[in-house]
Amino acid sequence: MALPKELVAASATPLVLSILAQGESYGYAIIRRVRELSGGEVEWTDGMLYPVLHRLERSGLIESRWGASETGRERKYYRLRREGKRVLAEERRNWEMVNGVLGRLWEDSACSISTKLCPSGATA
Repeated sequence: MALPKELVAASATPLVLSILAQGESYGYAIIRRVRELSGGEVEWTDGMLYPVLHRLERSGLIESRWGASETGRERKYYRLRREGKRVLAEERRNWEMVNGVLGRLWEDSACSISTKLCPSGATA
């Protein structure tokens, strides 16, 4: 099941910032990490990731440097800046709030659909 492009776009900033909060990384590794964390459900491409990285860098949330990879080829590495950490904390609060609201709504709607799903003592 492919995620709607609006959800992919909305989640790109917190995903990238969260990955970079774990340490410096480069484009392909970020794409691989997202795929890994999502169990293969979220498949990013270079064309989707690099505009996000460039926007975050222009915004001062991340910075980059060129460095040699294990194979000796030059690779661009990205890392989180202090402002990026602040924005990540804000993004996290926002997503946790939305997740909490949706969780409560879905719990309530599941309860109204089937009394088997209702918490003990609740009625449908």
